[in-house]
Amino acid sequence: MGDETATTTSTPPGPPPALTAAPGYQVRRLYQAYLAVWIRAVDPTLTGPQFAVLQAVESAPGHDQRSMASAVALDTSTMADVARRLENRGLIVRRTAADDGRRKLLHLTEEGKRTLHDANLRARQLDERLLAPFGPERREEIMRLLTSLADHWEGLGEDS
Repeated sequence: MGDETATTTSTPPGPPPALTAAPGYQVRRLYQAYLAVWIRAVDPTLTGPQFAVLQAVESAPGHDQRSMASAVALDTSTMADVARRLENRGLIVRRTAADDGRRKLLHLTEEGKRTLHDANLRARQLDERLLAPFGPERREEIMRLLTSLADHWEGLGEDS
């Protein structure tokens, strides 16, 4: 047997350049960091998709699950699961549409309104922390770029 001495270094290797040059890798890093800070700063049990649905329902109460799914960029099966979880927590009610028994219309409960209000305050504070390194003009530019990139990537997914 050969001498297989493990080399140890005090610093772990960094990511290879092929990864750091990949936009998907950087987006995944951002998202992982965002989830970690969301749990600590906003709400440990309310997920980002749940928060988005609560926001959409507050904005357009009484609309159906399918249109709400589209409004918050969720597929319909994920939306059904998110809505069911929010309903189980007492944050929304799902009512069957009178004209179509398959459609579920969404409304916030009083508890849902309180939860959303509190989470929204913390989420806006988190937004400030996330963009703290940048001035107002740069923040607007970053948001335009992120929105443009998200729109483009969603379009690529629809084309496949």
